[in-house]
Amino acid sequence: MANTDHVWTFFRAGGFDQVQLKTGADLLALDQLDQKLWVALACPTTGLEFDKATLALIDTDKDGRVRAPELIAAVKWAGGLLKNADDLVKRGDSLALTAIDDSTPEGKVVLASAKQILANLGKKDAAGISLADTADVAKIFAQTVFNGDGIIVPGSAGDDATQALVADIIATHGSVPDRSGKPGIDQARVDAFFADATAFEAWVKKSETDAATVLPLGDASAAASAALKAVKGKVDDYFGRCRLAAFDPRALAALIREEKEFLAVAAKDLSITAGEVAGFPLAQVAAGKALPLKEGVNPAWAGAIAAFRSAVVTPLVGDKSELTEADWAAINAKIAGHDAWAASKAGVAVEKLGIAKIRAVLAGKGKETLTALVAKDKALEAESAAIANVDKLLRYVRDLHLLCENFVNFSDFYDGGEPAIFQAGTLFLDQRSCSLCLHVQDAGKHGTMAGLAGTYLAYVDCVRKGSGEKLSIMAAFTDGDSDNLMVGRNGLFYDRAGRDYDATITKIVDNPISIRQAFWAPYKKLVRLIDEMVAKRAAAAEAEANAKIAAAAEAVANADKTKPADPKKEEAKKIDVGAVAAMGVAFGAIGTAVGAIFGKLSGLFVLPFWLLCLALVGLLLLISGPSMLIAWLKLRKRNLGPILDANGWAVNAKAKVNVPFGTSLTSVAQLPAGAKAAPVGDRFAERPVTWPKKVLVVVAICFVYSLANHFQLAPVVHKGKFVPCPLFDDAYQQDAKSEKEKAAEDAKKPADVVPAK
Repeated sequence: MANTDHVWTFFRAGGFDQVQLKTGADLLALDQLDQKLWVALACPTTGLEFDKATLALIDTDKDGRVRAPELIAAVKWAGGLLKNADDLVKRGDSLALTAIDDSTPEGKVVLASAKQILANLGKKDAAGISLADTADVAKIFAQTVFNGDGIIVPGSAGDDATQALVADIIATHGSVPDRSGKPGIDQARVDAFFADATAFEAWVKKSETDAATVLPLGDASAAASAALKAVKGKVDDYFGRCRLAAFDPRALAALIREEKEFLAVAAKDLSITAGEVAGFPLAQVAAGKALPLKEGVNPAWAGAIAAFRSAVVTPLVGDKSELTEADWAAINAKIAGHDAWAASKAGVAVEKLGIAKIRAVLAGKGKETLTALVAKDKALEAESAAIANVDKLLRYVRDLHLLCENFVNFSDFYDGGEPAIFQAGTLFLDQRSCSLCLHVQDAGKHGTMAGLAGTYLAYVDCVRKGSGEKLSIMAAFTDGDSDNLMVGRNGLFYDRAGRDYDATITKIVDNPISIRQAFWAPYKKLVRLIDEMVAKRAAAAEAEANAKIAAAAEAVANADKTKPADPKKEEAKKIDVGAVAAMGVAFGAIGTAVGAIFGKLSGLFVLPFWLLCLALVGLLLLISGPSMLIAWLKLRKRNLGPILDANGWAVNAKAKVNVPFGTSLTSVAQLPAGAKAAPVGDRFAERPVTWPKKVLVVVAICFVYSLANHFQLAPVVHKGKFVPCPLFDDAYQQDAKSEKEKAAEDAKKPADVVPAK
C-alpha cells in the first residue's frame, strides 16, 4: 500500500468496508488507496446505464473495459485542469470559465478553446460553458474556414479561381466532410486531381504530336475503331475458313452448314438477328474468296458490315464492294495505333472538365495555392484538438464521481437512492417488483457464473411490440417465494428511461429465496409427489377399466364362438392367483411395519400434553430442518460478485446481499397506507375454513394448561377443596410429599410380597 497523508473515511455496507468519496481530494488520492480496498477493479463499457461517450474516453486502450489505472488517469487529468478539485463531485454539466486552471500550458489551451467555442456559438461574453455547447461540433465550426482538420472548403479560398478549383476537385474526386459538416477536400484529393490532370493532358498531347498514327481518320478514328471491333471476330472467322478451304478442298463441306441445319432454322419464325442465323459464317466460304460487303452477307450481320464499310473500309482503302484478306490486314494495321493510344488513356476522372480547362489549371499555380491552404488549416490542429478536450473535461466533471461511486465503492447500490449504473430497470411480475435487473447478452453463459451467487435468478426476454426493440435481462428475486415463478410467465419491464417492455421468463437459476419458503419446501414436495402418484394410479386404473370394458364387450360379441379353454391362459390364471397371494403377504408385511412404527410412537402419548406438543414441533423441525439449514447457509453467502463478474466486471469484494438488503431489492405487493376495504367483499370467494384456527387455539390453551399443571401452577380441586395454585399451597404440597414417599416405599418392596387383606 502506498504511503499517503490523505485521511480516508470508510462506511460499512454489504458486509464489508467501503471508502467514502465525498471530496475532490478523495478522488485525486485514489492512486494512493490500496486497490485491495476497491470494490471493483474493472467494468465493461457496454450494458451500463452510463454515458457511453464518457466510457469511451476513459477506455484509452479501446478494449471495451475500464480498468482501475484508466480511471485513476482520468481523475488525475481532469483534476489537473481545475482550480478546485471539488468541482469533480458536483456532477454538473456546466463549468465556469474561471474554474479552469490556466496556470499550466494545457490549461491555457483548454481555456482558450472554451472561449473560442463560445465565440463561434455567438456567446463571446458567457461566463461558463456546458456540454450542450460542445455537443454539436459542426455547429461550433460552422462559421470557421480553418479548423485544424486539414480539410479546406470552397470558402477557405480567397479568390474566385481557387474556389472554382476546389469545386472542380470535389466534382471529379469527391469530397470529405469538414468539421463544420461542409464538403471539402484534403491534400490526398488535391494530389490525386493534379496527377490525373497531368496524365490526361499528356495522353491528349500524344494524339496531337503523332496524329497520323494515333488518329488515322482524325476525329472519326474512335467511331471507325468501334465499327471495326464490332465485326472483327466474325471477319477473322471468315478468312480463317477460306484459308482452311484453300489448304484442303475436302474441308469445304465441313466449313459450311449442312442443308438440314437450314431446314431446322426455316421451320421457325425468322428474324434478321436470330441467334441461329448469327452463328452461321459471315458469307459463303471458298478458297481465296474475298469478303462480300454488299450482297451475299449473312443477314444477321448485314447492318454491322454496312457500318464497317462506311466508317472504315471506304476512308482507308476506298469504296469497295468486297474486301480481300490483304485489305483486311492493312485496315487492322492502320487502326492498331489508335487502339493502343485509346487503351493507354489516363486521368479519366478529370476528362469531363475538358482539355482546355485542364491545361489552364496546370498552367497556373492552383496546386501550390491549395497545398498552402491545407497546411494553414492543419497548423491549427493543436488548437482544434483542445476543443475536444473541453468536451472531455465537461464529461469528466459530470460523470467521474458517479462512476467512482459505482466502481471504487458501491454506495449508489447500497444507499437506497439512485440505482447503480449496472441496474437496468425494474421488473414487475408475480405481484413483485425486482430492482436488481442487469442487461445480459447470453443467458446460458451468464447463468453458469451467476448461479454461484446463491440468488434466485430469472432470465427474461423483453420486447416493445410497437417499435420492435428487444433486450434480455436478468432479474434477482430476493423476497417472497418461487411457487408461482416458472418459464413462460409474463410480466412488464420498465427500463431506466421509463419505457415499458413485455417480459417473458426464459430461464431460471433456482436458489432459496427465504427461510419461510425452505420450511414448507419438504411438505410441498411431498404434496407434489402424492399428486403425481395419484395421477399415475388414476391413469393406470382408467386404462385397466377401459381394457376390461373392451374385453367384456368382445366376450359378449363372441359368446356364440366359445372356444375350449386355453392351457396357457389357465396357467396365467394360476400365476395371477399366486400374485394375489404374494401381494397379500406384502400388504401384511407393510401392515406389520406400520404397526411397529405406531407401537414405537405410542409411547409418545403417555407423555404430558405439553411435552407431546414439543415432540411434534421437534418432528416438524426434523423434517424441515435440513432444508432450512441449507437455505440459511445459501442466504448468508448470497453475493453480488458472480452476477456482475458474469457481465464482465472484476468485483474485488464480497458484496453480500443479505436478507434485510435483499428485501429492499424485491418489493412484495402491499395495500397502500390508509386503504379501505369495499363494503361488498368477493362474491366468488370460497367459504373460509375456520376449524384449523379453532383447533390451533384449543391446542394452544391445552398446551398452556398442561405446562402449568406440570409445574403445579394450574388450579385444581384437592380433597373437595379448590386450590388456585398448588405450588404455594402448604396442605397440597404436604399431601403430595406423602404420596411420593409412599410410592417410593412401595417401589422398594419385593415384587412377590403380597400385602395382607
